[in-house]
Amino acid sequence: MKRRSQSIYLQLLTDKHAPEHYRVFGSVSQFDEFGRARSGAPSSPLKEGLRQRAWAQGTTFCAMAGESKSTSNPLEQFILLSRNAKGPALTTLISQVLEAPGVFVFGELLETPNIQELANGSHASYLQLLNLFAYGTYPDYLAIKGSLPELTLAQKNKLKHLTIVSLAARMKCIPYSMLLKDLDIKNLRELEDLIIEAIYTDIIQGKLDQRNQLLEVDFCIGRDLQKQDISNIVKTLQEWCDCCQAVLLGIEQQVLRVNQYKEGHTKTQQQVETEVANIKKTLKATASTSTQDPDQHPMDRDTPQLVEQRPSTKKLSKSKSLSSSRH
Repeated sequence: MKRRSQSIYLQLLTDKHAPEHYRVFGSVSQFDEFGRARSGAPSSPLKEGLRQRAWAQGTTFCAMAGESKSTSNPLEQFILLSRNAKGPALTTLISQVLEAPGVFVFGELLETPNIQELANGSHASYLQLLNLFAYGTYPDYLAIKGSLPELTLAQKNKLKHLTIVSLAARMKCIPYSMLLKDLDIKNLRELEDLIIEAIYTDIIQGKLDQRNQLLEVDFCIGRDLQKQDISNIVKTLQEWCDCCQAVLLGIEQQVLRVNQYKEGHTKTQQQVETEVANIKKTLKATASTSTQDPDQHPMDRDTPQLVEQRPSTKKLSKSKSLSSSRH
């Protein structure tokens, strides 16, 4: 008891979601004092008043721990109670769990030995009813209603909620007509109220399309699985893996084609850049040559003219002198 109490204390001491547990005991040593006080062992530093205080605080502490634990899994308290229940007590327990709010899966409770023993006794109908809530629907209940215990209104509503969950797992848009038929409801208002209750209990998420008379489902919880359903799940997962493998192969082929295209594009770009560089060099050399030629040709043209013009002036001067001498 001492070691178990210490482990519970340490677990709650590190739980950030339960700060109210911190002030029960200040340390593990104080919790040890509570253990000695509860067992009746002598403890010199612990006086009678402190013993009474430790006992009261420890009782509160254990109750808080049990409450926190049961809140996380509402079915767990029924599983613990089923281990010691027999006969009529066990049937009462089954009736309570079928009405309990927040309990929508029953597989763990079905697997307990005492529950399985009901199959061989006079209370086998309660085991059948628990199986119906775990795996069945409201139409299944109506089909064998005569061989099952009478359901309370809360139990009927829960089974109808579970029926909505089963339908939501198969289709995302559920017609009102199907819901009215499967839930054995004659009134649309009653149907919508039942759906709203299911949404508020968080077993489904969606919205009501009153114009088209549809329930559009965004999310639903999972129900208990039977052993024969495992093969279907494995098959579905295998098909999903095959599809993923095909998509992966397609992506790898696309990556290969893209890499090949990239290499070809890179080579083409390098060739174009090389050709552009060569053309630039050729144009630059041609431009430099053309800038030098205009400076040389005018000199070549002007020099002969000057040479040719000088003899002509001499000839003119000689002709003038001859003409003057004649006169």
